[in-house]
Amino acid sequence: AGNCHLHAPALTPFLYLYDYLCMILSCGHSFMPASSYWLGFNTCLTFCAFQIVKVFSEDGTGKVVEIPADMTARDLCQLLVYKSHCVDDNSWTLVEHHPLLGLDRCLEDHELVVQVQALMSSEGKFLFRKNYAKYEFFRNPLNFFPEQMVAWCQETNGSIPPSQLLQKFLNSSGCPEIQGFLYLKDVGRKSWKKLYVFLRRSGLYFSIKGMSKEPRHLQLLADLEDSNIFTVITGKKLHNAPTDFEFCIKPNKVRSDFKELRMMCAEDEQSRTCWMTAFRLLKYGILLYQNYKIPQQRKTLLSHFSTPMRSVSENSLVAMDFSGRIGRVIDNPVEAQSAALEEGHAWRKRSQRMNVLGSPGPLHPSSLMIHRTQLWFHGRITREESHKMIIQQGQVDGLFLLRDSQSNPKAFVLTMCHHQKIKHFQILPCEEDGQIFFSLDDGSTKFSDLIQLVEFYQLNRGVLPCKLKHPCTVVAL
Repeated sequence: AGNCHLHAPALTPFLYLYDYLCMILSCGHSFMPASSYWLGFNTCLTFCAFQIVKVFSEDGTGKVVEIPADMTARDLCQLLVYKSHCVDDNSWTLVEHHPLLGLDRCLEDHELVVQVQALMSSEGKFLFRKNYAKYEFFRNPLNFFPEQMVAWCQETNGSIPPSQLLQKFLNSSGCPEIQGFLYLKDVGRKSWKKLYVFLRRSGLYFSIKGMSKEPRHLQLLADLEDSNIFTVITGKKLHNAPTDFEFCIKPNKVRSDFKELRMMCAEDEQSRTCWMTAFRLLKYGILLYQNYKIPQQRKTLLSHFSTPMRSVSENSLVAMDFSGRIGRVIDNPVEAQSAALEEGHAWRKRSQRMNVLGSPGPLHPSSLMIHRTQLWFHGRITREESHKMIIQQGQVDGLFLLRDSQSNPKAFVLTMCHHQKIKHFQILPCEEDGQIFFSLDDGSTKFSDLIQLVEFYQLNRGVLPCKLKHPCTVVAL
């Protein structure tokens, strides 16, 4: 139940080609001359190496897709965005998830999905979710790489400021050496040891003599070429991990054997993010930067082809215009947003007028339900579940969601991320002149509903550590 099978690619090569070209033009996969499309057409007629891939969303629903063997993770995400009518903001990603091992990792955009699936165990599966932090280190590198963990290249002699040197490495095929203490799990045991570790282009090493870098004191922990790095999501329970910030390096040949996994723990989230980001940079180099730049180039080259759609699966609503003789669907997202704001303001005016006339009060169910259609509202989820969602979708500044308060049935909670730390702010109702308002600063700033509150803090920081930027969302496939 809840599964949807995409049959189009399997019907005929013609239908698949039409579908794929539509996806390219509307989502902007890449820019090719007309001759290339004709060449792709001829190739498609003879190409029959399709593979079955099943992709799940956060709510457990899934899509079965038949894809060519050379389809990349980015291509599949674009296809899912196109098929599910999601808003494409370049933050969607494909996640390799191993429930029994408790492992997650975001596929790089250039990875071939079929190849990754061939190396997965039978219990492994793909998830479709947002990850706002996937390329955040290119925009804010100093937030990801603490100076004490970065060993500067000897040839610079300290003449280049750390920020410039780090930016230089991030925008090229290399990365500075990363060093620091990590907890390492003994293979086949439950015990952990704290050792000094070095991450270089040649691999991950630990020192058998304190913090010594001498080659005779270094032992290889893992090779980068034939391995991938994963976040461990069940570390405390499954591995008796000393901290909550566990990750592991998994050789590609390993499917479900715990003994072959190199389990590690960092002291805090920033350290874990540093190690994992550096691993990706050292493994893939300039490919990551090219992946990061492609969406920006795509917007420039294919702006006249793009036809962004309002998300049906995310919003559960379609913007309509009933000003004419017949209604029409508003496809333009700018026009749709303007219509939504206009409707919201009209709703507030009607609500206020009803309150003055003695109609049902502001806490009437009709006035409480308006925020429940918003992407950022997640109802009665727990504090732990909100933490999990924020972590999964990338701990970038301004990532947020709203939920019902567990301690106060009349209140709500704003959960947001700042400097890779998750913070909670209670939104309390307050009464003034017979009207109920909502405030998260003890009544200093009051709002008639939660939509108005969110809109305000998207434009103004107020008492928050930063503005609200990215809504934490879940889409049903």
